[in-house]
Amino acid sequence: MAEQLEFFDIPSPCRGICQADARGYCRGCLRSREERFGWMKMTDAEKRRVLYLCHQRWLRLQRAAKKIDDPAPEQPSLF
Repeated sequence: MAEQLEFFDIPSPCRGICQADARGYCRGCLRSREERFGWMKMTDAEKRRVLYLCHQRWLRLQRAAKKIDDPAPEQPSLF
């Protein structure tokens, strides 16, 4: 499959918060160590894949935080 031409470079998602969490992902950009160190050598397709994975990791964190913070709604009494 031919790769689509890109007119602009895909910027790094780094936010300057370079700390690893318990699973080894950066707390700022949610990339793994290999994804962070290999960013400059990646093709645009690989970079888009990493960005997609980072977004999925962010969604997973949001769902986990919501489960902890929000108690289940109680059923109202009918009587």
